[in-house]
Amino acid sequence: MSTPQHWQKSTFSGGGDGNACVELASADAYIYLRESDEPSVELTTAPATLNQLLRAIKASQQ
Repeated sequence: MSTPQHWQKSTFSGGGDGNACVELASADAYIYLRESDEPSVELTTAPATLNQLLRAIKASQQ
């Protein structure tokens, strides 16, 4: 498994310079997630699995 090279800050994290944001990256066929205040801790998931999670979260908010 490759290490992601380009991390993108979530637009829901706010516009401040602090370390209170979620970052996403992709490498190979995986999505990587990390919190900017602990960048050495990464979660790895498949795109379809993350999609299912996000759909479930959105459905629960309706």
